[in-house]
Amino acid sequence: MTIDWPAIDTLLLDMDGTLLDLHFDNHFWLHYLPQVYGQATNMDPDEAIAYLHQRIEQEQGSIRWYCLDFWSSELQLDVAALKRDVEAKIALRPFAETFLQRLQKQGKQLLLVTNAHRDGLDLKMEKTGLQRYFNAMISTHDYGVPKEQMTLWEALHADYHFDPARTLLIDDGEHILDCAADFGIAHLLTISQPDSQKPPRENLKYPSILYFDEIMPDA
Repeated sequence: MTIDWPAIDTLLLDMDGTLLDLHFDNHFWLHYLPQVYGQATNMDPDEAIAYLHQRIEQEQGSIRWYCLDFWSSELQLDVAALKRDVEAKIALRPFAETFLQRLQKQGKQLLLVTNAHRDGLDLKMEKTGLQRYFNAMISTHDYGVPKEQMTLWEALHADYHFDPARTLLIDDGEHILDCAADFGIAHLLTISQPDSQKPPRENLKYPSILYFDEIMPDA
């Protein structure tokens, strides 16, 4: 994989599954939260898992799917606080910080664009310190629409004035890359193994990398 770095002015970087290991989020939403919810409601563990998986899938693609306030209200649990119970699982993906350091030194505009709720974003920056590399840290909750919707890209373009022809988006969500492509972002890349505890994905629609060392800019 080769990136023509002189042709790139702006990088739009996803957080979960791109810069950070998606294992934290998968563990929290698919295992830990159902366990706590089952205990709080005296529900059988398997029943709690099945119920939450189904309920979460119903919101997929909407901003509520990512909203900690929504799920706290829905489940009558402090979801943001519960994330701190398993915060030890928050981890950078290999070479992510070196990648950001190199890009910052080259003077690229670096924008973190995540569907994560601001509370989740703050927790992860508290644990990793990655905020020091970015020109802006953008939660789509600030706009009320996720990256899966065209209005988000239109709003980001209006606010940050990037040239789509000279912008690279790296995101593990192919549906998100589809929307960005429709908007006109010229350079699109995905991650083959967002969750370190799962095998790399195959037959991806977009060019992919396993780790950032494959596209590392010169020091």
